[in-house]
Amino acid sequence: MIGPGRAAHAAPGQVGYAQLWAADPAAWRATGTAWASLIGLGERRARELTAGAAALRSGWSGRAAGSAEARLAGLRAELLTLAPAAIEADQILAEFAARLTAARARLAAAVALAAAAGVLVDRWGQVRPDPGRVPADRARPTVVGVASAIRGALDLAAAADREAADRLGQLAEAARSGWVARPPPGRPAPGTAPALVNVWWSGLTPAERRWLVGYEPDLIGRLDGIPTAARDQANRLLLGARREALLAQWGQLLARVPRGLVEVTGLRRVDAALAGLDALAARLASPETPRAYLLGLDVGGEGRAVVALGNPDRAAGVFTYVPGMTAGLDDATGELGRAARVLSRCAELAPGEETSAVLWLDYDAPDFLHEAARDGQARAAGDALHRFQEGLRATHDGPAARQTVLGHSYGSLVVGTTARDHGLAADALVFLGSPGVGVAHASELGLPASQVWASTAPDDVIRLTRPPGDLARQAVLGASPITALAGLLAGPGDERWFGRDPAEPGFGGRTFPSGRYGHTGYWHPANPALDGMARVVLGQ
Repeated sequence: MIGPGRAAHAAPGQVGYAQLWAADPAAWRATGTAWASLIGLGERRARELTAGAAALRSGWSGRAAGSAEARLAGLRAELLTLAPAAIEADQILAEFAARLTAARARLAAAVALAAAAGVLVDRWGQVRPDPGRVPADRARPTVVGVASAIRGALDLAAAADREAADRLGQLAEAARSGWVARPPPGRPAPGTAPALVNVWWSGLTPAERRWLVGYEPDLIGRLDGIPTAARDQANRLLLGARREALLAQWGQLLARVPRGLVEVTGLRRVDAALAGLDALAARLASPETPRAYLLGLDVGGEGRAVVALGNPDRAAGVFTYVPGMTAGLDDATGELGRAARVLSRCAELAPGEETSAVLWLDYDAPDFLHEAARDGQARAAGDALHRFQEGLRATHDGPAARQTVLGHSYGSLVVGTTARDHGLAADALVFLGSPGVGVAHASELGLPASQVWASTAPDDVIRLTRPPGDLARQAVLGASPITALAGLLAGPGDERWFGRDPAEPGFGGRTFPSGRYGHTGYWHPANPALDGMARVVLGQ
């Protein structure tokens, strides 16, 4: 599947050295995107059949008309089944491209090591000492190490090739069989643990799973414990309906605009949500790497979204990013860009490692200072974040991934209170620009203190916050904005709104440095905090 040019010495089912060098992951990624582009075509043709059936009904009746309408309905159903199949093909090819990229990175690292150590690698991947640079006896350990690294890269590529070919073969066979399945019996009850949801899902046949994705996408798309691939398929199928719901809200508000400013404010919110949804849809349809997976979407209120870059079920390292105040659907792609920068730095530090980043914006983030001075919205988010992380553990393929949860600003309080009140399926926690995380010491978060990390920029305004005592609360609730701000700000210290600053030594965790980039600059390419985040994710 990788392509032509299999080296003569490569056994069947293996990948040759020259073949891996010649492989083009971007071409496979583009092929997957082309498959996904068929979804729009299928939906347009289905709408045309619907319109045609309506026209027939207006002027044709009888047995023949009934047969024609049934046939049109059948064709429409077949067209609609194209969507999940096209999404699945895109997923398979994108994941193949990602593993191919990792294999090529490992190969490049092995060749670079050989060049630096005076070891030669020929065009067939055979390794030997360069007698002009290093004596053979001294070069032997390096020769063995380089040969092993090359073999590892080729084995990874071969495994990816076999798996992708097998998955595509299963998809083709399912298409030949007609995608027919009876609705599976039973559904997980509300509140079912993600691990038990996964047991239920694993007990279904592939045809039953495809039926559920196609006919009950709203259920499958939001269930923690359902694998990433199925949730992504289901939520993508709902994108059009979500946009229609926003447009309906916009029309209703527009009709009431003369009644007051509330409707005008609502229109602005819906306009922003529509723009955010369109930007997110564009990212989902893009051939950009890594592929984006839509794990949750809600257009109510400020809007919510859960989006993964790379498949977390298949990555060795997964981090979940929880944004802070004012986060909403209107800027989901901007927040996703922050996660992407950490992921890019991970790739620079560990080129052959597969990592995934998840933007978890599945809570009602505060919009105003007086809201952010309370922990109610953070506590309300706890059960959902807990369940999501449990779901990541339950659906992961192979050995458990290293899971990191990273919270910024108010998002750090969400992470801290969730860890305190519910527990988090995480191997490390990271707090950036934190107003406090709801505990006084790292040991209260349920993880070893050595895996609790924090960073606060020297010029981050969060350093000026102090606990909102009686005077501050009065200022927030009843005074002018200037008085309120003064009541919530004070001189330097290690007490914040919600407990001790996690970046201070007394908190008991570990820290990494940040440059002077303010409250939102932790992801700046030149900020050492970006390296700090990536190293925690990688466990370095």
